[in-house]
Amino acid sequence: MFHQPTSHPPAFSSFAHVLTPADYGWDGERERAFAPLRADGLVPGRVVRAERGRCDVVAETGPVRAVLVPPSGAGDRPTPCTGDWVALRPSGPAASATVAEVLERRTAVIRSTASRTPRAQALAANVDTVAVTVSLADPLKHGRIERMLTLAWESGATPVVVLTKADRCADPTSAAAEVSEVAPGVEVLVTSAATGEGVDVLTAVLSGTVVLLGPSGAGKSTLGNRLLGEDLLATGTVRGSDGKGRHTTAWRELLPLPHGGVLLDTPGLRGVGLPDAGEGLEQTFAEITEWADDCRFTDCAHTGEPDCAVLAAVEDGRLTRRRLDSYHRLQRENAHAASRTDARLRAELERPRKQIARHVRAPKQSPNFKA
Repeated sequence: MFHQPTSHPPAFSSFAHVLTPADYGWDGERERAFAPLRADGLVPGRVVRAERGRCDVVAETGPVRAVLVPPSGAGDRPTPCTGDWVALRPSGPAASATVAEVLERRTAVIRSTASRTPRAQALAANVDTVAVTVSLADPLKHGRIERMLTLAWESGATPVVVLTKADRCADPTSAAAEVSEVAPGVEVLVTSAATGEGVDVLTAVLSGTVVLLGPSGAGKSTLGNRLLGEDLLATGTVRGSDGKGRHTTAWRELLPLPHGGVLLDTPGLRGVGLPDAGEGLEQTFAEITEWADDCRFTDCAHTGEPDCAVLAAVEDGRLTRRRLDSYHRLQRENAHAASRTDARLRAELERPRKQIARHVRAPKQSPNFKA
């Protein structure tokens, strides 16, 4: 029997019935895959909030507090994050359950860490829809939108761009058209949590497990409360001095939506480092990927090669120079991220730098060199 925590997180407070994994997306396919673990006495659950060394999990008997047990030997079991499905080992009534295994993730939103080590941070697991939130109360930052979309596409989930605070924008329609230019193949929706504009359409578009991504002040929590139907998420004001938002969401937590599915709000992301996100880049810059097929050289870098179809698109106005520069910048960042775990690629990236260094040193090593 599971130990019931003395106080439940907000996710459980507004529902009369006891929430179970089925309310959080547990399906027949997962149940079939879980059969061997169930035979060993384990039960499934979904992480609704993760902390260091423990997490809140929705299990078949309701919410429980589970502790993490370090893997024995040289195992490389991932640390549970919000959205993960886990196998729990029931404990006595006086103890918490333990997480015996983290189940395979279907999708995951992952960003690279700011450290120099080749590590990545899972922001959310088993996500179906990534809602990239962009405030219309602030000037649009195309590069940030492209970066967030790359992260979203790479996760394996379906991205949607949600333009918030439409009531504070003079021309939301033009802003939506502008964003659509940098978000090919992605639905762009205009919303206002203050007036309710677009919320019904957004509710119809979002499905499954939905994660809200965006910087502080983008209106994620306010929009989330609209979708939830009540104020379960903390909200704050934007600083008047610099227009930046305060971090009102302190952790990532899954909350059931009234019309099905679950919502995951995240703390504001001021910096988003890309992991190895090659596929995400191809999706975000789909038109560049398509034009590249018509370049004269298969390894064209689109920087000055003859018969480059991408540069031709820039020349005739089909592609902006800003967007191509953004593509190159994210490509370089992605190559660096990949090199942190790929020794061969790291050596290839280091070769040009070493060649330049040798060239700079060469005159000083010559017997005819005079300082």
